[in-house]
Amino acid sequence: MTPASALAALSPERRAALIYGAAQAELSDRLWKAALGPEASDTSARGGTTADFRDHDSQLTALMNLLSLEATRNGIAAPSPAPPPAQLPGAPSHASPIGAVSSRMSAAQGDTRDAIVDAAPCSFGANARYRDCVDAAAARTGLPAAALAAIVDAEAAKASDGSWQTYSRNPRSSAAGLGQFLTRTWQGLAETPGTWLNRQAEAQGWLAGGRVQAHARGALLALRYDPTAAINGVADYARRNLDGLKRAGVTADDTRGVARLAYLGHHLGLGDAIRFVRDGGLAGAHAKTLLDAQIGSAASSRKIAQAGNATEAHRDWMLVYLDRRVRPEDFSTASRQSIG
Repeated sequence: MTPASALAALSPERRAALIYGAAQAELSDRLWKAALGPEASDTSARGGTTADFRDHDSQLTALMNLLSLEATRNGIAAPSPAPPPAQLPGAPSHASPIGAVSSRMSAAQGDTRDAIVDAAPCSFGANARYRDCVDAAAARTGLPAAALAAIVDAEAAKASDGSWQTYSRNPRSSAAGLGQFLTRTWQGLAETPGTWLNRQAEAQGWLAGGRVQAHARGALLALRYDPTAAINGVADYARRNLDGLKRAGVTADDTRGVARLAYLGHHLGLGDAIRFVRDGGLAGAHAKTLLDAQIGSAASSRKIAQAGNATEAHRDWMLVYLDRRVRPEDFSTASRQSIG
């Protein structure tokens, strides 16, 4: 089933809720960027960037593209303001202080790329249909498959059986899909030579001088809802962040540590991930902004009062989140085995 078919198969009420949520998310994303201010120069998958997204293509545009594509296939009149999403090869049948972060993280020398695969096959349970895609993306980028699966599992919304929901979205931002990528971060991946998404964009003719053309942005953003694209995007983004962390002297020596470091980069952006690990947290005002965005200002204020300051409150929340949500051991019995 294609992404458009999967979306069209939803009930009218669910589709309406997604479209309404996407419109709401676009406004939230702009407010989020304004709140971060000029100091927020790093880009994260969920945190965003202050750079302008000039033509404001959004999750709403992406959803409308998919609906229009399926409507056209069924002979229903529907507007089609941008090219439909690419048909992707190999898509799944569904559609497509340092010790606190991990007891095994260290600033030791060595390339986290050496942690290529787990010693035992991954177990995906309700997400078995994504296994081949995760395995291929992990092998391509030199990541442990269980670590990659754990990042996706931490980001994506899940059904009652634990299955990842392709049309996951964050109500507080434009983050969308299994990888919860914001618009600008996704565009950046498409414009980064060597990434899976860059190759797709090149093949579709969406780039000019290495930049995404305005008319193609809607179709590009729609690919966040394709699981093959999202999983490969998570893998490329993790590889970039792990390489950047290594250059800063921060590495991990097992799959669990790799997953946590990669997730910190995915969630916070590279610069903040480095500061979080090396400095034991982020500066107060910035930490409060991030915590507000994640759990709401009321809950954030309570946590800050309990912890004594925003830096401690955000760090404590982040570490608990990592413990509870980033769990490669759920995907491989060998994920706690030392690497190297």
